[in-house]
Amino acid sequence: MLLRPNRHIAHFDLDAFFVSVECLKDSRLKGKPLIVGGSGDRGVVAACSYEARKFGVHSAMPIRLARRLCPEALIIRGDMESYSKYSNLVTEIIKEGTPVFEKASIDEFYIDMTGMDKFFGCSLFVADLRKKVLKESGLPISYGLASNKLISKVATNEVKPNGQIEIPFGEEKNFLAPLKVSRLPGVGQETAAKLLRRGVETVRVLAAIPIGMMETLLGRNGIDLWRKANGLDESPVIPYQEQKSISTERTFQVDTIDMDFLHAELVRMTESIAFDLRKQDKLTGCVTVKLRYSNFDTVVKQKSVDYTNADHLLLLTANEVFDKLYDRRLLVRLLGIRFTRLVPGNYQIRLYEDTQEMVRLYQSIDGIKKRYGEKFLMRAVGVKRGRSL
Repeated sequence: MLLRPNRHIAHFDLDAFFVSVECLKDSRLKGKPLIVGGSGDRGVVAACSYEARKFGVHSAMPIRLARRLCPEALIIRGDMESYSKYSNLVTEIIKEGTPVFEKASIDEFYIDMTGMDKFFGCSLFVADLRKKVLKESGLPISYGLASNKLISKVATNEVKPNGQIEIPFGEEKNFLAPLKVSRLPGVGQETAAKLLRRGVETVRVLAAIPIGMMETLLGRNGIDLWRKANGLDESPVIPYQEQKSISTERTFQVDTIDMDFLHAELVRMTESIAFDLRKQDKLTGCVTVKLRYSNFDTVVKQKSVDYTNADHLLLLTANEVFDKLYDRRLLVRLLGIRFTRLVPGNYQIRLYEDTQEMVRLYQSIDGIKKRYGEKFLMRAVGVKRGRSL
């Protein structure tokens, strides 16, 4: 019987990434309480320096509350273009010397080095890689090395900022045991509070609860949480492949000049692929609309946008581009939309000028779509499409 080799998974995470980039651009910001986010009182914190975190500031917090906690904090709107540039730089550095890596977000990477310990040692390799990232990008980065993705990620979070740690095989449960349950990925405030009310404060206590009882308490999430508490995670490192675009198009059975119908189709398609963006934790920086007329002439027009994956912003751009593109007043055979210049990121950390209410609205919408299906919740204009073409 063949035994599976012990896995060696490293998790690399750039420290306070947005803030670190801003400090690279302006060294005067180093060591100061810094907030990247909306400038208005109803905006949210996208990221903050460790100096600001000492005052209780954290991401997704309303700017008004952050100002109250840390009156001396410097607030910067942020520059997604720069963040994407530095993220790509670090990606290339990691890509050069690693066998298999996964880009989990704009500032987070997993590396599978299983089998490499036979050559020069995984510990030495990841330590050297960390030094290389710091030297070539100027950005501080932390890592955890362990037997699976879960443990390596939790370990990284425990040693940030500018830290490194290795959890030996067989020590996974001992490492997790003293941590608060909120330190496990996927445990939000509501779940943590529910467990705390039952006397479950640490991972040690959580791991000792029978799995059947966890399922009764939290359903399928309870089973997943029990596995995490016991350090179990067999999820693979998914090889990184840069996606160039997300798009959709429709050829109509009958050519049309019905503007209400065309605008409704554009809304439906834009909403659909914007949801795909959010599912993949991506943002787009360019919107392209495509038209094919009844004489088979095909025209396209695009417009650059501030990086986003929000329906209401993308719909404004898509409609604007369509109105400029459709200028022949001929019957339309095909309509399409494409998002390009994709970068990793999510809604919560992107919309510097949006309110906390808007962030929560999108989280609720996407939660419903993921649970019941994309078509369960749609804008009315996209549903009222008139005659089917």
